[in-house]
Amino acid sequence: MNEISIQIPENFEVDEAAKFREEVNVMIGKGEKHFVLNFNNCSFIDSTGLGVLVGIYKKCMELEGSFKLNSINPKVMKIFELTRLDKVFEIKK
Repeated sequence: MNEISIQIPENFEVDEAAKFREEVNVMIGKGEKHFVLNFNNCSFIDSTGLGVLVGIYKKCMELEGSFKLNSINPKVMKIFELTRLDKVFEIKK
């Protein structure tokens, strides 16, 4: 299993999320399906960012891949908890 590690930007919102979606969809189109997202620099995520993560997660699960989130700071983790996405995603602190 070959995991692709991706650094999430400091502010994961509309513009960054759209770019991220395009890049990951290209990788998925090339056969990649195992991703590790590093949130160590991310201090903000909006609903667009969350929606993109959910969409990519669903694609990975359909392809029997993996989708992991690492190093989420407490402020961003609170968003995942409020939206209950902490129960959906595999999160390593």
